[in-house]
Amino acid sequence: MSDTRVHARGGRLQMPRSRGAASGFLLILLGAWGALIPFVGTYLDFAFTPEQAWTWTVGRGWLEVLPGAVAAAGGLLLLVSGNRASAMLGGWLAVIAGAWFVVGRSLTGLLNVGDAGTPVAVVEAKRVALELAYFYGLGALIMFLGAVALGRISVRSVRDVEFIDAPVAAEAHAAQPQPSDEVTEIQPAGEGRHRGWSGMFGRRHTHAH
Repeated sequence: MSDTRVHARGGRLQMPRSRGAASGFLLILLGAWGALIPFVGTYLDFAFTPEQAWTWTVGRGWLEVLPGAVAAAGGLLLLVSGNRASAMLGGWLAVIAGAWFVVGRSLTGLLNVGDAGTPVAVVEAKRVALELAYFYGLGALIMFLGAVALGRISVRSVRDVEFIDAPVAAEAHAAQPQPSDEVTEIQPAGEGRHRGWSGMFGRRHTHAH
């Protein structure tokens, strides 16, 4: 009996799309938050300077919009991909984006990518909340979700093997000849021979005189 599993081309890269769907969905939401909050935070009284809605700055572009868009793109790959390689790419994009949210502000002077501003807060608690929601906490959460997705994708479970084998087994079964539904009448062994001899010599009729 041949093993049909080896015939699945690229089967090791296939996986159920649900494997990274939850992490991908959350990453899309977090990436959208990171990219849009600097432009709408003023409406919520939760902003960095300049405290103006929909105002573009170089710092916002490099430090918030760019990593937010990358995180959302990685989440989208995780959400829709049924291929292990593209899903892992999405996970790594999320990890890189989260790391940039965390360390990007400390590298602004070195890279000359502008400044994200300062928290608009009177009390220390609000300043900490702004720092976490815009950068450090957001980035750490994105990195965590990306790492979890990478861990789930890198492991081939029994469910993955069954998912790969199912269409191959169905195709092999369809290729096999199917038994016919026609019913063939089977005659007794001696019936054909008896009729043959009768037809050859004719049927004799005995008449009583």
